[in-house]
Amino acid sequence: MRILLAGGGTAGHTSPLLATADALRRLSDDVEITCLGTPRGLETTVVPAAGYPLELVPPVPLPRRVNADLVKVPARLLGAVRATAEVFDRVRPDVVVGYGGYVCVPAYLVARRRRLPLVVHEGNTLPGVANRIGARFAGTVATSFPDTPLAGATYTGLPIRRMISTLDRAALRAEARAFFGLDPERPTLVVTGGSQGAASINRAVSGAAQALSDAGVQVLHVQGKHGGAEPAPTATPYVVLDYCDRMDLALAAADLTVCRSGANTVVEASATGLPAVYVPLPIGNGEQARNASAVVEAGGALLVDDATLTAAWVAEHVVGLVTDPERLAAMSRAASGLIPRDADERLARLVLAAGGAPVPAPTEGGAA
Repeated sequence: MRILLAGGGTAGHTSPLLATADALRRLSDDVEITCLGTPRGLETTVVPAAGYPLELVPPVPLPRRVNADLVKVPARLLGAVRATAEVFDRVRPDVVVGYGGYVCVPAYLVARRRRLPLVVHEGNTLPGVANRIGARFAGTVATSFPDTPLAGATYTGLPIRRMISTLDRAALRAEARAFFGLDPERPTLVVTGGSQGAASINRAVSGAAQALSDAGVQVLHVQGKHGGAEPAPTATPYVVLDYCDRMDLALAAADLTVCRSGANTVVEASATGLPAVYVPLPIGNGEQARNASAVVEAGGALLVDDATLTAAWVAEHVVGLVTDPERLAAMSRAASGLIPRDADERLARLVLAAGGAPVPAPTEGGAA
């Protein structure tokens, strides 16, 4: 079976795409996987690195409001559809899977025109424009969260990498802290704003470096490509990285994380039982706050507005939390029971079924 996986732009689309690709290979020896993206996205590096062939088509940004770019959409879309049809001619997919992003609208349109089985997976609690379009004529729709408003959808959870879904944080803690040059015994805060970074989070947490150090807390701070983390010299380790390609070890090293609440971040932290302070992106349609809402309501995380997160807030609230083992343990228990850890295989089975292939029975307990 030839499967075309379409999605890109950010880790929010590429990570579940790659997790599903790996699951398909585990479940079936008879799959040929090709990925579809655009030249401007993260997929240009992570997909080839994962060993999958990648086809590129022109991006078609869809404006959220009426502006000058809106009138350019039809011509851009027509060009992208033609380029995508050429990819379909070369790859000859038996089933098409879309994860959202600029690349998916032309993929959905070509799949519909050719009457190919289409599977749409929505990563966020609020679906994006591309997936709202695709879900209208997809034979199979899957969601990462149970309350995503897409009619007829199956709740599978969000596919995450096996190195995360099978992670035993406690067993790896000492190794993980040594990997990053951290003390094996100190309370540890991990900070990340995702692949792009988050300047406001970087400023707030690094501005509280002294307060954290005074409480004996060490920090692993993944600041992203735009930087902004400038901690004062402290007596405890404060490690700043631009990028981390071993997030499994970062999760294992952490007692608490301060981060954005993109779907991947919420799912990976919750699935591994890592307590979190979520700081939703202050722009967009509010999806990041909704992504974290179930975990926050269950007691597994805190939610703070971007404007509220200051160095003073970190000193007042984060320091006390990261140094409270009993509260962290309760939060960990609350978070870890909410998230399916076998979503990659759940979605892969739906894809195989959509293409008419034999579907292996799930193993007891899934990937967890």
